[in-house]
Amino acid sequence: MQNKNIVVIGASSGIGHAIGELLGEKGANIYSISRSEPDFPASLSYEHLNHNILEDEIPSDFLPDTIDGLVYCPGSISLKPFRSLSLDVFRHDYELNVLGAVKVIKAALKPMKKSGSKPSVVLFSTVAVQQGMAFHASIASAKGAVEGLTRSLAAELSPKIRVNCIAPSLVNTPLSGSILSSEDRIEASNNRHPLKRIGQPNDIAQTALFLLDDNSSWITGQVIGVDGGLSRLR
Repeated sequence: MQNKNIVVIGASSGIGHAIGELLGEKGANIYSISRSEPDFPASLSYEHLNHNILEDEIPSDFLPDTIDGLVYCPGSISLKPFRSLSLDVFRHDYELNVLGAVKVIKAALKPMKKSGSKPSVVLFSTVAVQQGMAFHASIASAKGAVEGLTRSLAAELSPKIRVNCIAPSLVNTPLSGSILSSEDRIEASNNRHPLKRIGQPNDIAQTALFLLDDNSSWITGQVIGVDGGLSRLR
């Protein structure tokens, strides 16, 4: 990853922060875009843009001339019974998870095509798309669209640009704070997974690092479950 230019959307906390920090430790140049600046160590090479991805246009002079990787991390957890989910919630989840990714990929497309390597795009889904979980109708619908976008873009942009998707289960981040609000809830969530623990941001960051690295240069169009076995095991 040494000297590669990687754009990370949503690096201010959680999974995005872990990915940005890991990439920086490996020598990548990080271009962070989020609504608040990440507290990366001063030793890392990064530039940051305070930006609302749904409302603001990305300034053309912020992105580097060549982009070797792009990670789109923003997400949402709208867990309610279907009858309680308004159309506005469905719209917001779709705009944040799908249209936000589309907007960023469009902005980065030309710089990625200038890369001397095979640039890699990493998107995020959820275990709930394949598993089928109550109260996940809105977020699973949006993330299902992300999986479709992953495969469509992987086909259209190959062989120059690779596009893959990570589908985590529950990860211990600020976004999941309401779900993991007590020791009892954490224990119950741990026990739902065959590996008997919820995910940590670094579990996901390590997979993202692999997908961004040249060692994964023969992988594209994949949705990779990093979910403690929840999607496949009983």
